[in-house]
This record gives sequence, C-alpha cells and structure tokens, in this order.
Amino acid sequence: MAETTKKLVSGSWLLDHLYDLDVTVLEVSSDQEGKAYENGHIPGAIFCFWKDLLWHETDREFATSSELSDRLGDLGISTDSTIVLCGDPVQYGTYALWVMIMAGVKDVRILDGSRLRWIKDNHPLTSEVPTLKPIKNKTPKPNSESRIGRVEVLDKLNSSNNIFLDARSPEEYRGERVSPPGGFDHGAERRGRIPGAVHLFFRDLLSEDDTFISEEDLKKKFAKVGITGDGEKEIVSYCRLSHRATLAWFAINEILGIDKVKIYDGSWTEWGSIVGFPVEQG
Repeated sequence: MAETTKKLVSGSWLLDHLYDLDVTVLEVSSDQEGKAYENGHIPGAIFCFWKDLLWHETDREFATSSELSDRLGDLGISTDSTIVLCGDPVQYGTYALWVMIMAGVKDVRILDGSRLRWIKDNHPLTSEVPTLKPIKNKTPKPNSESRIGRVEVLDKLNSSNNIFLDARSPEEYRGERVSPPGGFDHGAERRGRIPGAVHLFFRDLLSEDDTFISEEDLKKKFAKVGITGDGEKEIVSYCRLSHRATLAWFAINEILGIDKVKIYDGSWTEWGSIVGFPVEQG
C-alpha cells in the first residue's frame, strides 16, 4: 500500500469516519445496473453509473462544473463535504476524482483498494440503499489545467520535452488490439500507440487487492520509463478511454508529488480514429 496522502484514504480511516456528517461515500461503477452494489456496499454509500455523473448527456464531453454540482446535489452530496470515491473497478474512482477536481470540487478522495480491499479486511457491508435528499450546491470554480487535447498532443510529438505514457495492456500498446484482452475488440479504427509513447500497464501500479503499491515501488516503476520528477519534461498519460490513465496520473501527481502531468482524455478511442494522425505499432 502506498503512503497515504490527503487524497488517498485507507479502509481503516474510512471506518473511523464512516458516520461523520461531513463525509460521503460515493461508489462509481462501470455497471449501469449496479449489481455488485446491490449485493453489498459500504454502509451509507451512494451509487452512480460513471457516465450519468461525469459526462455530458449526448456529447463525449465532461459535465460542466454547474452540471456536475447539480448532479451531486440530486444525489444529496454537498460539494463542500469530504467525498470518498469507491471505484468499481478501481480506475473509475480515480477517473471520477480527476473530473471532480477539474470541476472545482474541494475535497474529493480515493478509497485505497476500493471494494476489494474493503471486503478483504472484513469491513461492514450492507444492501440497504440510503434515502437520497437532494440539496442545492453552489457552482465551484473549474480548473482544467491537468487536461490536454488532441491538437496539443500532436504539437508535442516532435518535442523532446514530453513523455507520453501509455497505461493500456501490453496487447493494446503493441497494436494487437484496440481494447483490453478478454472481450470484443472495439474502440478505435486503428491499432497502435501514439508515436514515441512509453508503456507502463496500470495494473502494475496496484497490488492484488487493488491498493497502490508502496511509494518506493512506484518510484522504481516510473523511473524505468523515464518518469522521475527531475527536469522539465511534461508527462501526458493516456489509455483507451482515459480511466486507466487517471490511475497512473494519480500515482504520479498525488502520491509521488510530480506536478507536470496531464491526461489526454480523448485517448486511443479518439487518436486511433482521426484521419491523418500518426500511429506507431510493434
């Protein structure tokens, strides 16, 4: 388990603060039906399907700060409270945290190990769904400095001052697939990677129980691909939809304290389908 920062909380910390009035647990799931949540969740945890909370209703764009504040309010969550995110899978928690930070939410944190470690530690679970009491939130001031778009990425390709970090599976990175192994291969028109990108599979940053590996081990993993925090190089993290990229971003920025890191949220679904954009394979 990595050294706990303000934005990374342990199960024991959450257990001690579970019934604090200013702490809210939000389970962010990739399953729209929320089957795992229905079977058992952290007491008091509120459920949301990630797209319903974080994305624009029709466009592949994030909800505005105002929209996100309203959606949290509809769930009874104050943007002034401490929001602890439980990702299901784990990378959906870091993705939601990143989007919320960009929207200006003040105090949002990640439960280290998410559901898996919580259950492993025999912490309490319940099937009781909390009663939602909608509230009105003020709109926070957004900050999208950690986000980068396709045109900016293209402009940086010929610069030596950048490191493009590919957090996908080895098969995706090599250009054998456009989505992770084990399912229907979809998500882009072409296979491959952004030219010059280095590879570090996001699962290698996690222990078997979904907690982050130690800070020292994280340093070693990132150092092998040239990410040390020394110098002026900017790091751009990407994957297929950017969920896995946010987990790498969290480790670099929040645990290791390396500031110059951004996320290309268009990631491979966008880059791999743009006419004329360069691709590297092999």
